[in-house]
Amino acid sequence: MSRARWLSPVLLLLLWELGSRTGAIPPRILAAPSTVLATLWEMTISGELPRNLVVSLARASAGLAIGLIVGVTLALAAGLSRQGETAIDPLMQIKRTIPSLALTPLFIVWFGIGEAPKITLIAVGTTFPIYLNLFAGVRGVDARLIEAARSFGLKGLDLILHVILPGALPSFLVGLRYAMGVALLVLVVAEQINAQAGLGYLINNARDFMRTDIIVVCLIVYAALGLAADQIVRSLETRALAWRPSFITS
Repeated sequence: MSRARWLSPVLLLLLWELGSRTGAIPPRILAAPSTVLATLWEMTISGELPRNLVVSLARASAGLAIGLIVGVTLALAAGLSRQGETAIDPLMQIKRTIPSLALTPLFIVWFGIGEAPKITLIAVGTTFPIYLNLFAGVRGVDARLIEAARSFGLKGLDLILHVILPGALPSFLVGLRYAMGVALLVLVVAEQINAQAGLGYLINNARDFMRTDIIVVCLIVYAALGLAADQIVRSLETRALAWRPSFITS
């Protein structure tokens, strides 16, 4: 990022700080950037933020892992077989029209208010991005490439492992990037369900005491997690898709 692109964010922070110090922005509305930074430091050195961050990461990782397994399994079953598509895709499209967060009350009835509904919500929210992109990737593999592989004697499992799955890998990684973002978005809502720890727990407590500095700290952490998740997938793409030509040279 060029230096000029930092100008507007820095200017916004300066105006925000000025508004807070002059009283134009009351602390109950929005804490000053300096206060937010001080709170971030205090919560970090006290261990409060790291402890709750670990809990949130565990929930998001568990839900994402389940969504990844289910999404990949269903996508391969539907993408590699017409019968599988007939059986699975209509159900997945129905699920697509139902917002994952709308299932929250039902999951609370089924699983109570412990960890199960939180992880299940994240799993449900991340399954469809994985499924949709991998399914499209499998079906989008060049038919000429498959015919060429068959002419060399590849068939069955060898054809899937050496041609179809590598061809679908770019689409899968797009789905993974989207799913990781969805996992964090759903986590925000999931942790409103009677959480006793986690970033959502900190936000709920801060809301009750009108601590906007803590709320902003947690929002910053959420944003950092999203950027980190995106960077992880980009790194995977760089290594896993090194064979793919690119028209971007710089």
